[in-house]
Amino acid sequence: MQIKELGHIVLYVTDLTRMADFYEKTLGFTQIARQWPTALFSSGRTHHELLLIEVGGEPKSAAQMHEMRAGLYHIGFKIGDGPEAAKVTYAELMEKGVKIIGTTDHGVTHSIYILDPDGNELELYADVSDEWKKDPKAILAAPKPLRL
Repeated sequence: MQIKELGHIVLYVTDLTRMADFYEKTLGFTQIARQWPTALFSSGRTHHELLLIEVGGEPKSAAQMHEMRAGLYHIGFKIGDGPEAAKVTYAELMEKGVKIIGTTDHGVTHSIYILDPDGNELELYADVSDEWKKDPKAILAAPKPLRL
């Protein structure tokens, strides 16, 4: 067996409407269907890439958001190619009032880190180099500050 690609992500969420609106209206995912307790999204690459299932409860606390523990750290979504894609996305996030928790130049990507309404960390990145195709270890370059 060989995994060909990451197919989709399923998140249990506290409030379906709030979370589905964030992924659709803030991040621009195309909503395929929303029928309580689920919402299904795709960027068009495949049948679905994100499924939200409402389970209720409370979003993560500020302490939990920064706690290093086993489990999911963040989800990365490619937003385009080239440094301009990251700059445009950064400006759009600022305009929409999304809290940006960090930006990083990873050498092969420029990344913007945000939290969704339930406190899940998301990395929105643009590929800025294809060096990783020649040298897969290029992704391990020391991260540098990124000003957008």
